[in-house]
Amino acid sequence: MPGLRPFRVCAVILLAALSPLMMGALGPEQNFDNRILAAHNRERISMGVQPLQWSPQLAAEARLWVQYLARTGKFEHSPDNPQDPEGENLWAGSVGHYQPEAMVGLWVGEKRDFKPGVFPNNSRTGDIESVGHYTQLIWAKTDEVGCALESGRSEDFLVCRYKQPGNVIGERPA
Repeated sequence: MPGLRPFRVCAVILLAALSPLMMGALGPEQNFDNRILAAHNRERISMGVQPLQWSPQLAAEARLWVQYLARTGKFEHSPDNPQDPEGENLWAGSVGHYQPEAMVGLWVGEKRDFKPGVFPNNSRTGDIESVGHYTQLIWAKTDEVGCALESGRSEDFLVCRYKQPGNVIGERPA
């Protein structure tokens, strides 16, 4: 059908022109819980690990810590609670420049240094810190996650909390 060809070309051009606007219309806070959970679960499923469930309780706990980080500008893990251990991943980046998928993507990027085996012998570099976010993200015994995002003066901060905690010495991540 010769008459449809110009229509298809116009549709493709219009879609290409509008796609940056459509992508930009989705800010980091929009559908945050669903997007951050989906980003985690894409990698877990690719590794053959059960998907995580969203935990409002873990998200509330993450919210308290991320507010502290944003207020103080510090970048440090929260103190451990031996009675109720949780895993924790932290991220920080320029305000407004990253989507939730990219934040989790930086942790997933540690996969390039990951090697299967018993923790803490999971890094091709010999430095467990080069894969620690990734191993927590794919930890098979972890079944819940809750995250929170907050803007500080010059950085956005992301805190994700995990139950059961990962990175347990003598266990396999996945």
